Amino acid sequence: MYLPQGAPLDASKLQVTLSTSDTPLPPSSTLVFGQTFSSHMLTIPWSLANGGWGVPEIKPYGPLQLDPSASVFHYAQELFEGMKAYKDKQGRARLFRPDLNMRRMRNGAERMAFPDFDSEELIKLIMELVKVDERFIPTDPGCSLYIRPTMIGTRASLGVGPSTEVLLFVICSPVAKYYSSGAKPISLLCSEKSIRAWPRGTGDCKFGSNYGPCVSSQLEAAQQGYQQVLWIFGEEDELTEVGMMNCFVVFRKEDGSIELATPSLENRLSLPGVTRDSILSLARQHASGEIELPNLPLPSQGHKLIVSERKITMSEIVQAERNGNLLEVFGSGTAAVITSVEKIGYKGEEIRVPVDGGEEGEVGFGRFAGSLVKVLNEIQYGERESDWSWVC
Repeated sequence: MYLPQGAPLDASKLQVTLSTSDTPLPPSSTLVFGQTFSSHMLTIPWSLANGGWGVPEIKPYGPLQLDPSASVFHYAQELFEGMKAYKDKQGRARLFRPDLNMRRMRNGAERMAFPDFDSEELIKLIMELVKVDERFIPTDPGCSLYIRPTMIGTRASLGVGPSTEVLLFVICSPVAKYYSSGAKPISLLCSEKSIRAWPRGTGDCKFGSNYGPCVSSQLEAAQQGYQQVLWIFGEEDELTEVGMMNCFVVFRKEDGSIELATPSLENRLSLPGVTRDSILSLARQHASGEIELPNLPLPSQGHKLIVSERKITMSEIVQAERNGNLLEVFGSGTAAVITSVEKIGYKGEEIRVPVDGGEEGEVGFGRFAGSLVKVLNEIQYGERESDWSWVC
């Protein structure tokens, strides 16, 4: 449950203090994800004792001052979001489905016993921050401004309980095209020693505590020659996520139809990703004939596409590969949008996954992945009309 909100978050009270330094935007070719930051940040304090949300402020980017006993340090009272701003051909800054990010952030705040907030008010404030630091949005193809809204418990106490003081802040980082030398499919190692999440746990929330413990498994995968971890769960080794991304599998069915499947969100083992939701929506529209995804078979030509949210097990993956019915595996997320998978290490064996976009497909992607990433990029950069793209 939420702590009492008190005074609501109010974008009209925003105060802006501009930086006096003119930090240049580095060339896109030198940008490393998450290591360069824009000149300003947004901060909004909340305090139970002071009656709720305080004054929002955009100010020069800089260190936070926190008490060593702050609850974020001792009990991981923290959550975050990941979203992006894009520059269209008219030079306008755009956000991609920020309402879904806010919904997920509010769900995380409720689980963390933080105060609630008005999504529309926070989106207004994020847009103002983007306007202030608009020059940090790279204009080279495929580049964007990564936006990291965060909430942390700042109550100075070693007692375990709700944090009666919270800081909501937003920082921004200019990022280059994720695949600087072209898209490359990745290899996965199934994690048989560790699990990322468990039923009715917090696997559906963007808590830092879900990510830090995954690093050791990622290092183990790298030592064995794999780039990421395929997180599985339970006696049936059901798929949950690909590294820090949602997971998709494309199967050929016995009747010749094609199935695009992703793990269900019902058991809370996987994150309700914004890109995941977008992929499912686009695929269902294609399956119904509402839209046409490039380079994919059309339903009107007798090609049936099934879009599923269900349990997917490794035994199903193994059997589909043996029968030639495993067509694609890919991950989806804000940072990379879509990443195709070419092989999976499982119980000492390697499962080979086709990566063939076809003659007109996107290089480095499977056919479905390439088609979807093309349409998503067109929407994000304002090249295709969609109410998913919000102009700042």
